[in-house]
Amino acid sequence: MLHQFSGACVRRVIDPSRTVVAEHAHEWPMISLYVMGAYRNVTERGEHEIAGPSMVFYAPRVAHRNVVGEMGFEQIEIEFDPQWLGTSALPAKELLLRVGGACGAQARTIASACATRLAEADLRSSIRRLFSIALRESGAHASAWAGDVTARLRTDPGRRIGDLAREVGRSPAWIGPAYRHSSGEGLQQAAARFRVERAARLLRESDRGFADIAAEAGFCDQSHMNRTLRRLLGRSPTAIRADREAFRDASIK
Repeated sequence: MLHQFSGACVRRVIDPSRTVVAEHAHEWPMISLYVMGAYRNVTERGEHEIAGPSMVFYAPRVAHRNVVGEMGFEQIEIEFDPQWLGTSALPAKELLLRVGGACGAQARTIASACATRLAEADLRSSIRRLFSIALRESGAHASAWAGDVTARLRTDPGRRIGDLAREVGRSPAWIGPAYRHSSGEGLQQAAARFRVERAARLLRESDRGFADIAAEAGFCDQSHMNRTLRRLLGRSPTAIRADREAFRDASIK
């Protein structure tokens, strides 16, 4: 548990690679904010692959399950009393999923704030803004070229922006702002996240040394890895290694 307020609780939830989380639901409305990794979200309304800044809103008792990818999955879950937020701010839909765009960027901002000291009023205001953005945007925001850039950057986070632009037939000056608008994060933010995903998986699911993991994940050295982990996740390699003690029970009901 990260925060407990009068009508809301905020928790970090971590699933190791290739976990299948059994179908479950919540008694209160719940928001899932993406942090890193990838998973397939499965509900009676269909399946969606999620691997970037995003939010999913579930009304009470809406059943869902997750199929986690090879890098594992970390999210922030915010469960709240409708009266705490204000019922007029709640989406009318039972399930609302937004990936990328302004909603993805706002979800990313809230997830980062939840890892720090957080005022209750600020959280409430941020969630209201998140829903307002989500209801203005369409569900599908990513474009084919942005997906191509993401795939290339995931394979090689050290790839230069100019090279990426040339490979997908775009201008170097155009590609950065356009990618941020589409995906909800900048190119350098995405590259750092891909390195952190690799490092976090190895820290949580192996006993390899920190220096070895830093090299495997594409960091310049261990100090570079330490700084990036603290900047993106607010935690040290030692703390992230200890996450294995708090993996979610995949049989959750």
